[in-house]
Parts: sequence; structure tokens; C-alpha cells
Amino acid sequence: MKSTTGNFFEDFHLGRVIHHATPRTITSGDAALYMALYGSRFAPQSSSVLARNFGYREAPIDDLLVFHMVFGKSVPDISLNAVANLGYAECRFLAPVFPGDTLSARSEVIGLRETSSGEAGIVWVRTTGANQRGETVVEYVRWVMVRKRDRSSPAPAPVVPVLAERVAPESLGQAVPPLPPGAWDKTAAGSPWTFADYTPGERIDHIDGMTIEEAEHQLATRLYQNTARVHFDAHSEANSRLGRRLVYGGVVMSVARALSFNGMGSAFHVAAINGGRHMAPCTAGDTIYAATEILECAAIAGRDDLAAIRTRLTATAQRSGNAEASILLELDMWLALPRL
Repeated sequence: MKSTTGNFFEDFHLGRVIHHATPRTITSGDAALYMALYGSRFAPQSSSVLARNFGYREAPIDDLLVFHMVFGKSVPDISLNAVANLGYAECRFLAPVFPGDTLSARSEVIGLRETSSGEAGIVWVRTTGANQRGETVVEYVRWVMVRKRDRSSPAPAPVVPVLAERVAPESLGQAVPPLPPGAWDKTAAGSPWTFADYTPGERIDHIDGMTIEEAEHQLATRLYQNTARVHFDAHSEANSRLGRRLVYGGVVMSVARALSFNGMGSAFHVAAINGGRHMAPCTAGDTIYAATEILECAAIAGRDDLAAIRTRLTATAQRSGNAEASILLELDMWLALPRL
């Protein structure tokens, strides 16, 4: 057998470092396809003219596209045999990515714990994405429940990492160049609101909905080279609990982020993801709605042009024939906005 069945829980050990195949060069075509799939409208990522006015050399790649590309690298080694992807923490975007940059990824196992059933275990990994110059562009922790190959195999001593509740706001902003004085154009950016207009405790209903289609979610997941079978193999998933393919949780993240433009159009950069949980599975035909709660407003050290707001982005699904909405995702993020 030259083909691989992927890693099971028994194959992970504390401190193991996995270098993921294969490096991926990000192109303007990838950025265009990402925009076609989600309709994201944030200004610097939409226009090289505006991006240069704001201090970038050209339109940067969307932060979540960078996250998904690096995440996709890790799937064949970390979560090919996953039961569920459980959460994220300590995610920081550390450098801008532009068309032509090549991303590679590696993960270190930082925690292990067998589940009470003995049929699976939870694996914590810290994944790092770097460009062709070896510069870290994104890093994050995620934890995933992975099936065991043999239920009777002995369990390792449990190690559960202690993770920060939030990324420190003073460490944000590295991925955004200095914003020239007076450069931010509210009209072109599509929002009259900047940092001073948001208040902790405020809740914003983003109003619009987006229905996820079968072909679109599979195309998006293939774009990231995410090979998880649950998203593609209708034959095997016919015998699963839901009886059909699941939508990759990152698709829900990107839909909710795109919808959030209506009310948060100036929040052009995801500076960090403090934590995230997928609360329920999503399948094709679900219509996604999004809302944001403002948790905290903070200065960024050394930046008088930029500040950060901590938000909780919630995605809900309205399912066909069901009057009740289901919460799919909660994402705690730091977003960077111009400080005018």
C-alpha cells in the first residue's frame, strides 16, 4: 500500500512536529475565486488602487483565505480521520500575503487526551504558516477529535494545554502597513463608521443571508486543498449521522465574515482569532445569517493610525422547513480599523 489512510489518535505524540505537503503559491486567481464564492467587499482586498493609497504595495490576500490555505495543508496529517474539528485559539496574522507568495505549513502536537468512550481522542496542535522567505504569516492552535485505529490501544497520559483567553491587543497590527494621514476614504471603503463609532456591548445584526450551495462549498474546500472526506464523499457520508456531506466549517467562517461588511465595512483586517467553536454541523441548503457583538475596544501599541475592536461573530443557519435557527459558529476576533 502506497496510499495512506491518514493519522489516527495513536499516531500522535506530544512534541511531534509535522511538516505538511505541499507548498502553495497564492495567485490573483485564488483571490478572485474566493471573492466569487463569498462576495467579500473589504476595501484593501478589493482594490489595488485603494490598497496602495492605504500603504500596501498591492491588494493583499484576504486574511481568512490565508488561514484556510494553511489549514488545508494540515488536514491530511491532522484531521483526515477526524470526528469533529472542535475549536481555535491564539490565532495571529503576522504579515501580509500578496499574490505570488508561496505558503507552507507545519504543526506541533501540544496536547493529547483520550475521550471517555475510548473510541477517539482529542489532539491539540499549533500550526504555523510561513511564506517563501521563512516569515511567519499566520499561527494558531486548534483542537480536533480524531478516531482511534484500535479502541483497545493504550491511551497516553492526558496533557491539556493552557491557552490564552485572548491575544494581547498590544501585539496586533504587524500585518498592516502605516496608514498615510488622511488616506482612509470612507466613501470608497463603503462605511461611514470607524473605530470611535463602536462601543462595547453594541450588537449589530448584519441582516443579509447567504444560502450555501452544494457545488460552491465543495469548490471552496478544494480551493484550500482540504482533503477531509466528509466534505466530498457522498457515498460514504450516506451512512453517517446526517446522511450527507458536511460543509467545511471554514466556509461558514468566510460567509459570516463577508456578511459582516454590512455594519462593519471599515474593519478591513482580521488581526487575531482569540477563540472559535463550531456549534453545529452545516449542510448544503442552509441559509447563513450573521451578527456581531462588540466586546472590547483597544489601542494598538505604537499605532496612532490604527486601533482594534474585539468582537464575537455569530453565524446562524435557517434550515429549509425548520422555523428555528441553529447556531453554527461563534468566533471571537480582534479586528483592525482606521483610527480617525
